[in-house]
Amino acid sequence: MTAADLLNRAKACGVMIATAESCTGGMVAAALTDIPGSSAVVDRGFVTYTNAAKQDMLGVLADTLAAHGAVSEEVAGEMAEGALRHSQAQLAVSITGIAGPGGSEFKPEGRVCFGLAATGQQTQVETVEFGAQGRDAVRRAARDHALTLLARGLSHFA
Repeated sequence: MTAADLLNRAKACGVMIATAESCTGGMVAAALTDIPGSSAVVDRGFVTYTNAAKQDMLGVLADTLAAHGAVSEEVAGEMAEGALRHSQAQLAVSITGIAGPGGSEFKPEGRVCFGLAATGQQTQVETVEFGAQGRDAVRRAARDHALTLLARGLSHFA
């Protein structure tokens, strides 16, 4: 599904979308807002690159960050839920990961955690291992996966 198709479906369902992005730095919001008429569907995007920004803008708990680290499903879930709470949206996606270069034995380059929160639904989280394919490729793959998650999330509103 293209970003334009996603926006058309969201508009038909009367759903507003918010994004909460770390390693993609706003690429999901940009992909959506590149489409004319996106203001009917895209409420806002949060770029929360630092832990402080995740806490200040989205309400991610310091305890969650300390216990699991920024690149975790727990933080991705809190980011998505925070994007819903701090917006007028009914559907939010979040991304936090290691785009590279670098990483560690426990959190390798290419690991990206996603959250999907929707009004009245249980928040979904998942981790995708894109591999060490380079920063640009990981970021593009994460953006595309987030758009797929948003499309999946719209099925709850159809």
